Amino acid sequence: MATDIGQIVANLAAFYDFSRKTVIDVGAGGGQLIEYARSAARVIAVDPDEAAVARLAARAREAGLEDRLTLVTRDFLEVRDRGDVVLFEFCLHLMSEPAKALALAAELAPEVVVLGHAPGSRWSWYAAEDEEVEAAWRAAESKRIRRRQDSEAVQNFRDYGELEARLAGQGPKSRDRIRALRSQTAISIPMPYRLALL
Repeated sequence: MATDIGQIVANLAAFYDFSRKTVIDVGAGGGQLIEYARSAARVIAVDPDEAAVARLAARAREAGLEDRLTLVTRDFLEVRDRGDVVLFEFCLHLMSEPAKALALAAELAPEVVVLGHAPGSRWSWYAAEDEEVEAAWRAAESKRIRRRQDSEAVQNFRDYGELEARLAGQGPKSRDRIRALRSQTAISIPMPYRLALL
């Protein structure tokens, strides 16, 4: 990863105690943040991307956590499993209806944790997701936020080619935005992120 995943996991674990809880982890595919699950009783890992869920399964095996995970390859809006907490893992901004997703989360669990890019994130701007990030946090802020924490991270890339490869699927707007970095090496892009407990 181009950023310090270990620090993000540590901040997540410090923000919310997952100990002995059943977690519905939305956007869990890929398994980058799987280490938080060590203290959880059970994780229902939801992601619509089959390849990402396969990567999550492999990471869970490597980490010795496969016995805690139930893998669900489907859209979150189709999920009916119940738990103690729903965790949105850097994905609320990718949902076409974030308010509807938050409403479903509140039906499935008494607590909801949103972990996502912060409004104004330079990284989100380069990824051409800035408007979606703003919309997701507007939806979250329309609910009662019990606690919130802003944190800093940085996306680091050896050169433009590595950055371009990382954002290859983000579309023409992203390609246009990163073009100004074409001649640079050792690229560092601020990636502020926010945790909120609803």
